[in-house]
Amino acid sequence: MSRSGIDDDAFDRIRLLRSPNIGPVTYRQLLARFGSGRAALAALPDLAARGRSGRSGGYRAAPEGVIAAEIVAVGRCGARYLFHDAPDYPPLLGHVNGAPPILIARGDTDLARRTPVALVGARNASAAAIRLSREFARTLAEAGHAVVSGLARGIDAAAHRGALGARINTAAGGGGTIAVIASGIDIAYPPDHAGLQEEIAGNGLLLTEMPPGTEPVARHFPARNRIIAGLAEGTLVLEAAPRSGSLITARLAGELGREVMAVPGSPLDPRSHGCNQLIRDGAVLVQSADDVIELLTSFRGLPRSHVREGDNDPYVAESGGGLDGQDGGGPGRRCRCCHRHRRAVDDGAGTGGRIDPPDRRFRACGATGADRAGTGRTLAASRRRAGQSGGLAVELGAALGLPGLCATRMRLRPCSLAW
Repeated sequence: MSRSGIDDDAFDRIRLLRSPNIGPVTYRQLLARFGSGRAALAALPDLAARGRSGRSGGYRAAPEGVIAAEIVAVGRCGARYLFHDAPDYPPLLGHVNGAPPILIARGDTDLARRTPVALVGARNASAAAIRLSREFARTLAEAGHAVVSGLARGIDAAAHRGALGARINTAAGGGGTIAVIASGIDIAYPPDHAGLQEEIAGNGLLLTEMPPGTEPVARHFPARNRIIAGLAEGTLVLEAAPRSGSLITARLAGELGREVMAVPGSPLDPRSHGCNQLIRDGAVLVQSADDVIELLTSFRGLPRSHVREGDNDPYVAESGGGLDGQDGGGPGRRCRCCHRHRRAVDDGAGTGGRIDPPDRRFRACGATGADRAGTGRTLAASRRRAGQSGGLAVELGAALGLPGLCATRMRLRPCSLAW
């Protein structure tokens, strides 16, 4: 039996995701616990009754009529749903924790399997950067890559147009372009890109996690950037100001273990400061599309770029020399590890606080974000019990099977050198 032209299980999953206070993580937890969308929906009243917070009390199923209307609107646009456990869901995005469980798509979903590379940058880009974006995208598409961007003005639009204008041998599995938007699949934003959006839907792939009719608001764009970073094997920034959305996308890509690349620019142009900052922080400097192709051809999941969290990163908390913001880890000494500046950690093993030469570089071991978060929680708890930081880095590294640990303010990252 089907409702609104879609099977019952899919209907229930969409309804579950559209229910208040149900995000990607909660959605997956409910499906894992109850086994199906219908069972999870049936359990929502009980969860609301047992919840002690106002958020838990808000668990209620979305109205069936609203979901039926959404499904009709999706079909009217010529779009379809992509579920996270379906074969047509973008494979790289499927490995990202917190990725949208359901996407709405128009176009060729096979493009997401053609070594996608994200190309992002400033909206008010220079004429030279616009031309470079178009040339990069055309060359990448002709080499078989899918060019991913956000359909914004400036660099994004030039990248999409360059990929669409490429001479692609579709029989040989050529590339194309993927646009990720922050609105509903039926909303063109910016409005003057309506024609470009339709062209991408017809000759590329258009993706969104928002239901039809959703107008873009500021909070939707970081979520869109997360999808762009998750779709691609690497992210290239052509021109970007500090604290721009493009830099957010690049740092998200770095956290996901993908390649981060940037094209340098003049220090006299504020639009180049973001790219220059990325390169200084460890992104790979590229000057041509061939550099990108060479980098991604040999990509095996261990990036050569390690973009550190800068002092302006809002996600990094400042602290003193200690591991949890207290003064217990020495007088703020700094080492260079995994291509990032680090607070020196005295392992209490008779080294006398010796620090390796600052020009020595160490290879990152590629631990996941979950590993780093779990390690940080364990180390913080251990330090509270021990009352000091001495020896904990080495002890915890051995317990977790990691060669060594470096503390970076409030975050930890494994490295190949045992302190």
